[in-house]
Amino acid sequence: MKKFDFKIKNVKLAFVILLISIFIIFLLYYNFILISSFAKNKFANEMIEIADENENSIFNVQRILLYSNATAIDHSDDQSLKNMSISQYSDISIYIDNTSYITDLTNENTVKELYIDNIVMKSNSDIGTKILNYKNPLNFGKYIEMKTPINNRIDFNIINTNSENENHDYSAPTFYTDCSNPITLGYLNKDLLTNYSAVDASNTVSFNGKVLKEANVDLNDINYTVNFKIHIVNNLNQKFVYDMSIDVNLNDDNGGIYNGYVYRGKTTSGNEYRFFKEM
Repeated sequence: MKKFDFKIKNVKLAFVILLISIFIIFLLYYNFILISSFAKNKFANEMIEIADENENSIFNVQRILLYSNATAIDHSDDQSLKNMSISQYSDISIYIDNTSYITDLTNENTVKELYIDNIVMKSNSDIGTKILNYKNPLNFGKYIEMKTPINNRIDFNIINTNSENENHDYSAPTFYTDCSNPITLGYLNKDLLTNYSAVDASNTVSFNGKVLKEANVDLNDINYTVNFKIHIVNNLNQKFVYDMSIDVNLNDDNGGIYNGYVYRGKTTSGNEYRFFKEM
């Protein structure tokens, strides 16, 4: 058997190549193992910090009230009920609890800023024009015309003192710093039907939810889900957010809105109704 003797002619070059190889191996180890490990540890620490911050929630959704109705608007020149548009609307009140964790009013549980964004409305049909916006609480339960909020966002004026309360115009979005009034919103599905004639269908027309039955509007087509985010900034400039999702079923075993209107209330409890503190 032959023996082979290896001799390195250029020791310096071999040493440089060895150093470069070691550097490349370390670089690969750093990129694929160490960075991944650091990222996992950082993510885990962030999750622990977020969980600790949200263990005791400052703001919670306490109660939701929902009133749904419908109406017919007569557009005929002689008020003959021969040219009507039919719309369905719902008024929503959302009450915020800020005293379950902190009983007194402090900078931590009082509101400096409140706004709603990321508004999405879905139903089984694309009939009508869907709108969600602020609604004056004095008009709760009444039909009013509504416009889509600019940039799909609703900014609330914050009332901090009794004098501001006395002089304020509640036709604009309004919320009290101590969370003592609800967030009031209006949902409108406008012009479900147009050019509807009561004369062609019947001798009378109802100006409430019954008109949906008279006009043969299928409730399964107009049941809807509305999603949006409620953002709160407290007086410590801490930020909180809640992802609201409301499923509205206009029907029930007794006929639902076909009987005139639907009024439902829900007192909420549980972690799913907590505002999430943003880091």
